Amino acid sequence: MGLADDLAAEPLGKEMPGRPIRSYPAVLSTEAVALGWAREGAPHGAVVVAGYQASPRGRAGLPWDLPMGTGVGFSIVLRPQLPAAREGWVYATAVCGLADVAGDDAQICWPDEVWCAGVRKSAVGAWVELGSEGVDWAVVNVLLPDITAPRAPALQRAVTAIESRTAAPREGVLDDYRRRCVTFGRLVLARMIPMGPAGPRVQGTAVDVLSDGSLVIKSDSTGNRVAVRPQNLGILDDLTEASD
Repeated sequence: MGLADDLAAEPLGKEMPGRPIRSYPAVLSTEAVALGWAREGAPHGAVVVAGYQASPRGRAGLPWDLPMGTGVGFSIVLRPQLPAAREGWVYATAVCGLADVAGDDAQICWPDEVWCAGVRKSAVGAWVELGSEGVDWAVVNVLLPDITAPRAPALQRAVTAIESRTAAPREGVLDDYRRRCVTFGRLVLARMIPMGPAGPRVQGTAVDVLSDGSLVIKSDSTGNRVAVRPQNLGILDDLTEASD
């Protein structure tokens, strides 16, 4: 069997007929290819997938571990109708869609991961391009580390679910997101970009998610609430266990 035969153009075309797809044996990252394609006018729903990525990365450029032949990483081009102030909503819809396919017991860890029974099922990262009238397009990078061959059906389910949640009414997505989010009620420390000793930080209890994808953190000392946008987050530390 050749490199990633189950992710080649033919099996993907059979699983997702009519969808614009670019499939490669190996690339630096599917994100790099998808960004170029999006700038050239790739349509909503266009997918880039590779059997191997030398440098797959997620939110905030954090590296993903995706050894050759295990799991699948891909990028999807989206053209959502969103104002610039709500660009972080692409995280909420993508993660909610991936939770849909992960099962009824899927749990969301804000802002970018889906877990089931202690196992990470998926993760996302997003590049959002803003224009004069709001979001022009977004490239959502997806990691599915727990997928075995044949991988085309799992890829198709993930893509369809992300598209479905992207087009769904906001309130329904928020309701399902809040029901599944296990970050709420946790004592967290949000380390913002740029990270470093002098970088901005927000600490408190996570209490809600907003329609721009932001996590609301309530200060335990002052009661003040701060909304942390997913695109501004570096690392979210869970301090709950340390405080017990």
